[in-house]
Amino acid sequence: MQRRQFLSRTGQAVTAAGMATGLPWLSSLAQAAGLKPVGKAQAFDYAGLKGQARELSAKPYRPRSVALPADISDLTWDQHQAIRFRDDHALWGDDKLRFVAKFFHLGLYFKTPVRMHEVSNGQAQELAYDPAMFDYGKSGVRGDKLPADLGFAGFRLNFHTDPVRDVAAFLGASYFRAVGGEWQYGQSARGLAIDTAQTFPEEFPDFIGYWLEKPDPKAASLTVYALLDSPSVSGAYRFVITPGDTQVMDLDVALYPRKTIDRLGIAPCTSMFQTGENDRRMGWDWRGEIHDTDGLAMHSGAGEWLWRPLTNPAQLQFNAFQDNNPRGFGLMQRDRNFDHYQDDGVFYEKRPNLWVEPKAGWGAGTVQLVEIPTVDETFDNIVAFWNPKDKPQAGQELLLSYRLHWGTQTPAARIPLAHCVTTRTGLGGVVGKKRTAYARRFAVDFAGGDFALLNPGAQVKAVITASRGTIELTSARPLESIKGWRAMFDVRPDGDSTAPINLRMHLQIDGQALTETWLYQWTPPPVAQRILY
Repeated sequence: MQRRQFLSRTGQAVTAAGMATGLPWLSSLAQAAGLKPVGKAQAFDYAGLKGQARELSAKPYRPRSVALPADISDLTWDQHQAIRFRDDHALWGDDKLRFVAKFFHLGLYFKTPVRMHEVSNGQAQELAYDPAMFDYGKSGVRGDKLPADLGFAGFRLNFHTDPVRDVAAFLGASYFRAVGGEWQYGQSARGLAIDTAQTFPEEFPDFIGYWLEKPDPKAASLTVYALLDSPSVSGAYRFVITPGDTQVMDLDVALYPRKTIDRLGIAPCTSMFQTGENDRRMGWDWRGEIHDTDGLAMHSGAGEWLWRPLTNPAQLQFNAFQDNNPRGFGLMQRDRNFDHYQDDGVFYEKRPNLWVEPKAGWGAGTVQLVEIPTVDETFDNIVAFWNPKDKPQAGQELLLSYRLHWGTQTPAARIPLAHCVTTRTGLGGVVGKKRTAYARRFAVDFAGGDFALLNPGAQVKAVITASRGTIELTSARPLESIKGWRAMFDVRPDGDSTAPINLRMHLQIDGQALTETWLYQWTPPPVAQRILY
């Protein structure tokens, strides 16, 4: 995982980006309104981009690096933030379309250019960097001293409903992010994850070129193409981006491995969790909770809904949830109460959910969740992705299509069962009685679903399983404050082991499930830390 230095207080992303050289379409260039062209326009379509990705994968990987001028490569955070794109140079800014594109400047964490193109009437044309496109403000940079071919770091999109706030941004490696109706950036998506949480370094593929297709004047969607490259794989991507209260991105992906990939991460969601109601290990901050998302939601191929609250573990945790043709998964921010965060600078309660919906059968594999220890909110320590059972092989073509939903009202918010709204943990035992053994208390609240149909005296049962240890003091009772039910139980570890204990629980009545399935992984502390108070 990488540092979250790419997340500013305004929600912009920054990581590494890539540059392509010697590629047919990356050197075919075209005219765009208000922007300088480079070279001549050439025919372009997605089929051709897939062919280019396949051809690229057949060649040895060539690292892309560019020596930037010192006054660009040595920019501080504040200096880089002071460089602003001039709105009067926006792509399609004079064309009265519903979309415009604006570009990010190189510098700070972005030291390798990515090449930008416009596609119009089936012709692609590169867009040239020009320092006149930027206001350098108090950055200390002299635009007129910069190379004419410096290049761009990425781009962002504005929709006609708001000319100031952008709806999506593509910046750094294969990272991108978007907003829903809350207009707040949060977690990121990636084009691909490779060998995340292995014993050797993770590989971060780059989008090395983008093609933005000029939309019709009344079009509500925009098509963007991207070429991906890394030591292990090349790929072609097509995004159809539709802004809205829930922003939707439809993706078609073609991947061409150069070699066997041990752990391929499809549709990665990348987020941050420092502390929450269920995990106070790093709860030293004045704010009650600090996280972009608080859980992983999954809708299995068999139709089961699952919820796994996130944690900030003392050691890296890796979990794989086996499935066949998953219906969806994603990292969610279910807690929308400002009072729980009290952060009026980054507004964690407004962070968008990101739901991944496969359009066709993905076959057998696992949804994988990685949780990495973090001491503060500047580190993206959570990632979830789909990992196919069969490892991709050199020379293979992998074709995928899926839909990304950004916002509060994703398909996961319309779950037909009652859903988990809060997970709390603490010391177990009975109040007023001396504790004789160490146990962990779990209080899990559910709301929604068919609870309104239940008689107050309904015999609701908490069905709980644990991979080891003993479940004690189980109860399930109505919770009027949320019009839902609360399940409570203790887990007493067996012996001195600190190996994780996997928990699984749902509420039912007469054998009928009332709630989604709650999953948790609890790691008992060492014996010396099992204080009974």
